[in-house]
Amino acid sequence: MLLVAGLGCSNSEPYAKIYGSSITAGADMPLAPPSELKNSVHASLDCSDCHTPKKGEDGSGAKGSKDDKAGWEVVSCGVCHAKAAKDYRASIHGTALAAGESEAAHCSNCHGNHNIKKVTDRDSMVFKLRLPFTCARCHKNPEVSKHVGIKGKDAANHYMDSIHGRGLLRDGLLVAPSCVDCHGGSHGIQKASDPRSTVNHANIPHTCGTCHLGVEEVYDRSIHGTLLKKGDPRGPVCTDCHSSHEIIQPTKGAFKIASDERCGKCHEDRLGRYRESYHGKAMLLGQEKVAACYDCHGHHDILPLSDPDSRLAGANRKATCQQCHPKANDNFVGYYSHGDHSDKENYPILYWSFLAMSSLLLGVFVFFGIHTLLWFIRSLVLLMRDPKAFRSAKQRMRRDDEGKLFIRFRPVDRFNHFLVIVSFLLLAATGMPLKFYYAPWAQWMFSWMGGASVAAALHRFGAILTFTYFAIHIASMVGPVRRRAHEWRDKDGKFRIRLLLKFVFGPDSPLPSLQDLKDFWAHQKWFFGRGPRPSWDRWTYWERFDYLAVFWGVAAIGLSGLVMWFPEFFTLYLPGWSINLALVIHSDEALLASGFIFTFHFFNVHFRVEKFPIDPVIFSGRITEEEMKEERGRLYERLEAAGELEKETLTDEWGRWKKIFVPIGMLAFTIGVVLIVAIYYAMATRMIQG
Repeated sequence: MLLVAGLGCSNSEPYAKIYGSSITAGADMPLAPPSELKNSVHASLDCSDCHTPKKGEDGSGAKGSKDDKAGWEVVSCGVCHAKAAKDYRASIHGTALAAGESEAAHCSNCHGNHNIKKVTDRDSMVFKLRLPFTCARCHKNPEVSKHVGIKGKDAANHYMDSIHGRGLLRDGLLVAPSCVDCHGGSHGIQKASDPRSTVNHANIPHTCGTCHLGVEEVYDRSIHGTLLKKGDPRGPVCTDCHSSHEIIQPTKGAFKIASDERCGKCHEDRLGRYRESYHGKAMLLGQEKVAACYDCHGHHDILPLSDPDSRLAGANRKATCQQCHPKANDNFVGYYSHGDHSDKENYPILYWSFLAMSSLLLGVFVFFGIHTLLWFIRSLVLLMRDPKAFRSAKQRMRRDDEGKLFIRFRPVDRFNHFLVIVSFLLLAATGMPLKFYYAPWAQWMFSWMGGASVAAALHRFGAILTFTYFAIHIASMVGPVRRRAHEWRDKDGKFRIRLLLKFVFGPDSPLPSLQDLKDFWAHQKWFFGRGPRPSWDRWTYWERFDYLAVFWGVAAIGLSGLVMWFPEFFTLYLPGWSINLALVIHSDEALLASGFIFTFHFFNVHFRVEKFPIDPVIFSGRITEEEMKEERGRLYERLEAAGELEKETLTDEWGRWKKIFVPIGMLAFTIGVVLIVAIYYAMATRMIQG
């Protein structure tokens, strides 16, 4: 294996073609025997110019050692290289060697022994293309790193994969910096904590500026550069944002995705608020096209907001927003980039809206949580009291091969509900990972879907389906209204208010009425064994709640979603903070809808003991006579008394479709249950972590 491959460089071909495959990972550079001295830079020297006999030896090598080390003593290279030796003695390597650290790098470790070449010679160990591998002999070796105390144990690996390493080793660009270009020459390398070091915090901008001249000038005028010039250690420098050795191309997505974390090291409070915005959540989930910190604040040219040249000052703010939102207007720039719904003083609108939505969510969950628990316990008690009778009654109600069948849902309602299932699961599966972006399962789901951009497209498709089924439902109500409209006027053309109200709030209407309060109370009494089991009409009180919840949900989630989808359009008429408000409403209402549907709706309709594991009525559209008498006795009696029972009878081919739609329903339930478990887990994890 080539050393370059062992150090992690993704493309070793250029280096392999120059140096061949004799250099193995982790091995020392091959040392030439003394016979090769004539090919080195020291060809004109004699052995005795570098070696003197040890005391008591004649220097003949009579002891038979190959390199005559037994009889010769190596003298300082500083005899000829005084300047280099002086710099070395003051360097981190020299001081370590003087302190007794025998493994600290010295002349021969970097330059070789007898085979020393000129620095410009491609075979030299310190030739620019070869130098990273020479340094890597210590700065990659875990044993040496541990013994000597080298902090950057992976510096060599990181450099090889960096934009500098790739430029030098893959593309052969000798202008790309190598180790000594940044660390202060070949011999005078100092500790980073030493004020003389070229990689000391205060000196880094100038060190990088030797190659990036224009950038250094821009940085010096920035708020970061100003802090550094004042001696403030908080002033970030090049390596704080770009890192030391693992520098990647700034145009790469990986750099952008990691940038918020790096900015957050100094601006932790701002990072937390950014992460709660769409930009921050999508960024953390791998969406590279959303705005990162530097897209708004600048790169090297970050200035205080009070500076008229700042990207976020005055008129410049709109131009900054227009980089991503070309149609951004004056209202648009009023968007709170770091809006905090917990900050009552600075963001009162967001605070009170979040409090209202959270109260609504908590209230609904507490109310229906208690309701569901009481119902489950009561059903369980009846099941345990007489399991055989309970199961027998359940089987009788489910038998659709004998007795009459009655219409429960129209074909248009069944089709609409199918659209509801598809759109709701799609919206929940693509929206909840964004809300719970910090959960591992959220990141896995976005990755599985193909990234945040794909999830966003699917989410918007789900929104289109939502508006579609809502429009279909409204259109489907036009016919019944028109057929009954003549009943609401008398012979003189005056409205019959009572008949109109009966149509709107009567037993056949899905809108709530006073009867629902009576039914609710009767149901609570049954929960506690204080009354008989209620008999329902066409709609129960919880079904009417579900029906109104769809209207509320489409209005709240749909409108707020449109504001976020088309912010430039809506801010033509609304202030910029309306986008923040829309996010609060959209996020919390979506959580309420998902939690309610996957928990309470599933239980009320499918998972309660009487219905488990599924009630296929929404797919079949029909109900057995036994089930109508048992559960909707008031409806059966009302239709029978009015002579309309026969109109409700049904004959269809449900038997052929059952094998298709029941599995579809079960799959939908499974997805819903998995999502709600993931949601509850993410919420619990965040509460525990504070």
